[in-house]
Amino acid sequence: QVQLVDSGGGMVQAGGSLRLSCAASGRTFSKYTMGWFRQAPGNEREFVAAISWIAGRLYYADSVKGRFTISRDNAKNTVYLQMNSLKPEDTAVYYCAAAAMLGISYSGADYAYWGQGTQVTVSS
Repeated sequence: QVQLVDSGGGMVQAGGSLRLSCAASGRTFSKYTMGWFRQAPGNEREFVAAISWIAGRLYYADSVKGRFTISRDNAKNTVYLQMNSLKPEDTAVYYCAAAAMLGISYSGADYAYWGQGTQVTVSS
């Protein structure tokens, strides 16, 4: 069982940066693939980034590649999403998620545990 708490959202102007954090409870955090997803009003939830627990594999959506960086600190049971060069279209509620899997996935259906979400608003 893993419980996730998202934080770090806020309002920023286009071109700015934010760092989201996701604190996890549970002793086996290091063995979960972690992902970030987002959902804008009227839109379906979409994949943003993921990091595996083994070998540090990374995977990004094309829309954020080169601007966002996912990382994890297993000692602190925390995963981060550094977001740079933010655009108005990045505005959404961002959710972290955990999947008990060896590989990496961009499908929300593979993630059993979800944070409560944190709002990111980018103004033009």
